[in-house]
Amino acid sequence: MDLRAAFVRFDRIFMQAAAIAACMFLAIAVVAGFWQVLSRFIFSNPSIWSEALVRLALIWMVMIGLGVALRQGALVSIDIAESVARGTVRKVIHVAILASNLTLLCTLLWFGWTMAQRVRFQEMAGLEISIAYGYAAIPIGCLCGIIGTIAHFFDRRSSELENAT
Repeated sequence: MDLRAAFVRFDRIFMQAAAIAACMFLAIAVVAGFWQVLSRFIFSNPSIWSEALVRLALIWMVMIGLGVALRQGALVSIDIAESVARGTVRKVIHVAILASNLTLLCTLLWFGWTMAQRVRFQEMAGLEISIAYGYAAIPIGCLCGIIGTIAHFFDRRSSELENAT
């Protein structure tokens, strides 16, 4: 088995787990948001932790979901140019998309990691946990995005483009 096939196989399992994790973070945000509404308007005693948990869960959902979206080819593509291009020009466009995505994701990963390290001793109001848990979504989400970007480059799955041509 070559490296490309092994990576695509790993990607299938990884992206399935990432999609499930993103859905779980959405469910956490929904439940915490529902509790916030209940506690504020029904019980007249607003919860101090639920708003922070909603915000944290939504950040994690978006950053983990970024990898899934990139894997599907849903972000940073040049649809018109890609649909009319053929041969070498199309390959150059694919490489340019890969390079652009990887440059952005690696930059975000570096600064996200640096920021998580910088704020690790600060506490998130309402949850009384390190705010680094929130910032950690950036580098972890970027790692998911890097995997999704490379897997999409090796094994393109863009239903929007396939329907357009």
